[in-house]
Amino acid sequence: MLLAIDVGNSNTSVGLFDKDKNLRFLASLDTDSRKTADQISIDLMNLFTLYHFSYKDVTGAILCSVVPPLNFMMEKALTRLLGKPPMVVGPGVKTGLNIRLTVQTQVGADIVADAVSALEKFEPPIITIDMGTATTIGVISEGRTYEGGLLLPGVNVSLEALSRRAAQLPDISLQHPKALIGKNTEDCMRSGIVYGTAGMLDGIIDRIREQFPGRDISVVATGGNAPVIVRYCRNKIIYDKFLLMDGLWTIYQKNR
Repeated sequence: MLLAIDVGNSNTSVGLFDKDKNLRFLASLDTDSRKTADQISIDLMNLFTLYHFSYKDVTGAILCSVVPPLNFMMEKALTRLLGKPPMVVGPGVKTGLNIRLTVQTQVGADIVADAVSALEKFEPPIITIDMGTATTIGVISEGRTYEGGLLLPGVNVSLEALSRRAAQLPDISLQHPKALIGKNTEDCMRSGIVYGTAGMLDGIIDRIREQFPGRDISVVATGGNAPVIVRYCRNKIIYDKFLLMDGLWTIYQKNR
């Protein structure tokens, strides 16, 4: 079995694959850079107990992280728990991507995993959208080339900033709006953030499409906020909850 871990700024996703690439469970933990290796180990052991699997059956692990302060403790915890260090997505790991950035090491490990997974499922050109703490948009062209992308504030970050900086605006959760035109403060905020983000994504997708005249572009979205936003976009966007995890599986197989 393969243990795949994605450490994001807000949440850490933990997935367990069997030998046939079936995802046996996908769990989420709070990301806390203050945790020790022992605390992380206990969290992982509790997840295995919760989902009725044994960590002793794990034959390998792969780690993807965008929180550098937590990397050492996470690697230490996995090594202690599994008896060998995990594969870490980063420089030196084969991905099959041709990354066309001025500084290749600046591309996030999660973006790399999304791109690798997207290329397994779609023909380029491809637009990937990962909606987490930040909204990251990647563009992949022929020849497995990662052309670059865009970075935007995530939906929840925008909501929190709006509530914090405007004295009369309350804290609200991200939910489907009742209508385009809100009738009270909360409904207005919810409509604004959902339809506003959807409109922003549509505009960006249309502008990227102009870079590939006459070509059909596949657009795939993942991340915790994607299910709420994607349904309000006018462009066809495929939601794939397991995009990043499937990418980690593929990267592990390329390097094992």
